[in-house]
Amino acid sequence: MNFQEGEFIYINKPYRMSSFGALAYVRTRLSKALHVKRLKTGHAGTLDPLATGVLILCTGKATKRIESLQLASKEYTAMLQLGATTPSYDREHTVNMTYPTRHITRELIERVLPNFIGEIQQVPPIYSAVMIDGHRAYKLARQGSEAELKAKPIHIDEIELTGFDPATMQMSIRVSCGKGTYIRSLARDIGEALGSGAFLTALCRTRLGDVRIEDCLTLDEFPQWMESHLPQDSHKTH
Repeated sequence: MNFQEGEFIYINKPYRMSSFGALAYVRTRLSKALHVKRLKTGHAGTLDPLATGVLILCTGKATKRIESLQLASKEYTAMLQLGATTPSYDREHTVNMTYPTRHITRELIERVLPNFIGEIQQVPPIYSAVMIDGHRAYKLARQGSEAELKAKPIHIDEIELTGFDPATMQMSIRVSCGKGTYIRSLARDIGEALGSGAFLTALCRTRLGDVRIEDCLTLDEFPQWMESHLPQDSHKTH
């Protein structure tokens, strides 16, 4: 493979690592192996640190494809905790409000979920990289700003209930969606639509465009994979 010319590398991003952290891990090792100061790299579609799954890394001229890759459809599996909310809509922050759940049944959930299919308006999480007047929303939020984010049109192709436990009030879903969809915001909105609250407890991107999680390497597997795909002359000592 010619990493300097341009290649795609599919990584299953680990839990609690930023997308940039995963990119830096790969770039450092590739740059060293290729004896270059800093290999040109980028990633398509950022995943939150608490999310796992498909992260497409691009090298060399392949970085020009990042924008088109980000427009591709995506699929996620997510676990939601009903009956409570957090400021970030996930486990990054602790619970700030609790809500009744006794009225929630599988039937109610199955009735509510189709309302989120198609083009809908969604307010991004305040703890996100959305820009507000030239500043990242999450930075303003951490400074205690009460900045209001505007709703944006997003498209959800499919949403399927894959599990519900009435004892723990946890539910799991599979979501197929377009660019700019925040599954954290979707969790918040599902909680509201159920007359309760909800936040995300687990999130995995299982597909980005045609790339599935089965096609991805773990970071532990990457060094060995890299060694077997380096151009022959890079194995020589310089």
